Amino acid sequence: MRRVHSPTVRLRRLAGELRRRREHAGHQITDAAKTLGWSGTKLGRFEAAETRRIKSADLDALLDLYKVDDPAEREALHQLARDAKDRGWWSQYKGVFTDQLPDFEAEASAIRTFEPQVIPGLLQTPEYAEAVIRGGQAHDDEAITARVAARMERQQILNRHDPPEYWAIIDEAALRRPIGTPEVMSAQLRHLVRMATREGVTVQVLPFAAGSHAANMGALVIMDFAEPLDPSIAYTETYAASLILERPEEVARFTRVFAHASASALPGAESVAFIRDVAQSLGSSADE
Repeated sequence: MRRVHSPTVRLRRLAGELRRRREHAGHQITDAAKTLGWSGTKLGRFEAAETRRIKSADLDALLDLYKVDDPAEREALHQLARDAKDRGWWSQYKGVFTDQLPDFEAEASAIRTFEPQVIPGLLQTPEYAEAVIRGGQAHDDEAITARVAARMERQQILNRHDPPEYWAIIDEAALRRPIGTPEVMSAQLRHLVRMATREGVTVQVLPFAAGSHAANMGALVIMDFAEPLDPSIAYTETYAASLILERPEEVARFTRVFAHASASALPGAESVAFIRDVAQSLGSSADE
């Protein structure tokens, strides 16, 4: 499994490093920009991660101004700038991905998700994914094939040598809603059991018996990153758009919701037993 980095995460890291180096050197943005003959807007865009292409000469000028003399440190920052210009594998799926979710997933060290309606995408079988994508509506077969392939490619982050910790809370409704044929649904539940017993993967079922719960507003994803300069993000979708939230207070709110939902859900072992029971109610064994 190839190691894929996230251009967006690397860009955010570079922006954070530039801001930290400027502050350590005792410069305000306007003063630093004026010294270099730049506009404050130009430097502000660098520090806000709003431009992917930072010229090598511009980066060197900043590092000279901030008195970053160590060759290894300078090369590490130049490497971040080069990484930020890359195009991830997801760029080949034009029209499939409309947001940066797979970009951030590529470098996440931990992913937490709550899904009330369907099995989370990273845990779906190809047949189940196809049935979800079709959704009872007419779709072009070629487009569906591309979307399924892209979803399967996303799942490869769980198969790499250093996968992120993955924690999914799944509402009982997602387990009982028939998606595709009974055979497709049975195979999906068996796959879910296998994934739930994999090291580094936690699956909890939020049963109907839990009643009202903290996550009743809908699906959510929280991603954490190993590097201190890479802040956690929260992700959610609406019919109009997907939202990536980065402000600490926003991420903290999502984290509290997830924690409360987890407390309402069944523990891991009980969740696996629950999934097996649902599979058996469809006439199959989740241990097949």
